[in-house]
Amino acid sequence: MRKRLPPWLKVTLGRGENFSHVRKALAEQGLHTVCSSARCPNLGECWNSGTATFMILGDVCTRNCRFCAVPYGVPKPLDSREAGNVVKAVKELGLKYAVITSVTRDDLNDGGSNLFSLVIRKLKEELKTIRVEVLIPDFKGNSEALNTVLNADPDVLNHNVETVPSLYSKVRPQADYMTSLKVLNEASQRIGVDRTKSGMMLGFGESREEIINVFNDLLESGVGRLTLGQYLQPTREHLIVHRYLPPAEFDEIGEIARKMGFKYVASGPLVRSSYHAAEMDETNID
Repeated sequence: MRKRLPPWLKVTLGRGENFSHVRKALAEQGLHTVCSSARCPNLGECWNSGTATFMILGDVCTRNCRFCAVPYGVPKPLDSREAGNVVKAVKELGLKYAVITSVTRDDLNDGGSNLFSLVIRKLKEELKTIRVEVLIPDFKGNSEALNTVLNADPDVLNHNVETVPSLYSKVRPQADYMTSLKVLNEASQRIGVDRTKSGMMLGFGESREEIINVFNDLLESGVGRLTLGQYLQPTREHLIVHRYLPPAEFDEIGEIARKMGFKYVASGPLVRSSYHAAEMDETNID
């Protein structure tokens, strides 16, 4: 049975000129966003402020994670216009900081890494001052695919561990915790702690001890930026919420993470991977 949402999880509805501008820019370029595909609770706030997180490699995922609303199935062939369309939309929206994520494409030999690289390079070629953050899948631990992305010089590389190891078989049955740590460690060795990011969702039934153990693993893997947010059940077919953590508890856990050594921590019920990503980046720029 789905739990009733507590009052602190009320969200801003989509409305206004900026919201319409974002929706039109995305529609004109035929682009997808994780905001809408994953039913992000911050869609209204972000689109109202004139920004969005672009989702490349189509809108169908080859993995069926139990927490995620992105459709699962057989993806369509890649769209050769997608990289150029992302650039057009970023220009239209006047973004200074672009966040690019994707569905997981285990059907592709490169996992989609070449398209990530192309999008980053095109953005930096055509918008000289743009900063680009990428939220990547694990590429099945393929170091060559990861290096393809890193060689394009993203300003921030994000890969989410999502939950604690004991819950992977329930939450991320087609993923592997140690593979995610490997991706983050290799990225950090290439681009540094300050530019390496990961995130978790809480409320699946994890213990405080398990959360802190993940923090230790992330720090040892060279992660400097951390996001912590509340899991919200997107549909009745997805995992139920075990517990809604109150804002004060997110503050407490976030403070633990800071004291442990993370460079930047965003912790709150509505925090998501790319939520206020530009502000986090500004905090980390020397």
